[in-house]
Amino acid sequence: MPYDPSDARSKLPGSSATVTKPGPVADAEHVKFYALPPSVTDGESRTWYGRSQHLIIGYTALAGETGFALPGKVGEYADECAVLLPDDTVTARITLGEETTEIAGKTLTFVPPEEGTVRLSGHGRVVTLFTVRSAPPSVRAANEASYREPHPHVAPLVAWPDPVGGFRLRTYDLTVPALAEPPFRLFRSSTFMVNYIDPRTGPRDTTRMSPHTHADFEQCSLVLEGEYIHHLRWPWTTDLSEWREDQHERCDSPSLTVIPPPALHTSQAIAPGTNHLIDIFSPPRLDFSKMDGWVLNADEYPMPPEADQ
Repeated sequence: MPYDPSDARSKLPGSSATVTKPGPVADAEHVKFYALPPSVTDGESRTWYGRSQHLIIGYTALAGETGFALPGKVGEYADECAVLLPDDTVTARITLGEETTEIAGKTLTFVPPEEGTVRLSGHGRVVTLFTVRSAPPSVRAANEASYREPHPHVAPLVAWPDPVGGFRLRTYDLTVPALAEPPFRLFRSSTFMVNYIDPRTGPRDTTRMSPHTHADFEQCSLVLEGEYIHHLRWPWTTDLSEWREDQHERCDSPSLTVIPPPALHTSQAIAPGTNHLIDIFSPPRLDFSKMDGWVLNADEYPMPPEADQ
């Protein structure tokens, strides 16, 4: 992986991801919310949804109040969901059973798999995360047709161990110090990981790009502000008919790009003002989790036993 030596990811174990499963590698998903009608309109608030193989990610442009119901455990699965509030002008009121908790902005909250409600208030942005197997029945992703059949190069979603002390509401401050370079803030649950990267001003330094691959998991890159070009290159297999041109997809905000394994990829901020992109993975990334001090809530969410192998 050609990272700059100052980039903390240069210390990750080397990877030589290749196509090891039959079938062509999937296309990237570019869900440009700004160019689509909202999935849900409630007064002046508008919500869009996009998905990967394992996650449904919602983006709400909040103007007043809106909310949604939490279905709790669905069948055999007890997956948490999450509410991410990037702005301090937005609050959430989460009710589980008889208990209601007020959540301030600039936070990420993991919500246990219990029936309840989430009420959102204010003016700003809200991001919601569900696994596809525990999302409310009313949630419909704009790109759901792309996943009518599972993508063969994506590994199945196997939950990591339950959190220490069991499932409960857990809220994390998004203003705590990040890694030095890149400015990552990593939080994981048992089924997904959020990398809340600091906003940056101006275009990316094009002499310090970071093209890399993932062997068997998707990367969900959510553009909250600014403009990006997502650069992708697909591997050459033995079947010439599966080869495809490089892609350089420009995406404004808000938008969700789902990057398939094992495509080579990197994202380039291009707006002159603020550019803000966050990454989401499901299941949690093992390579990030093995790096000492990288995952800020690692003491609450154990890694699977096979992580030591």
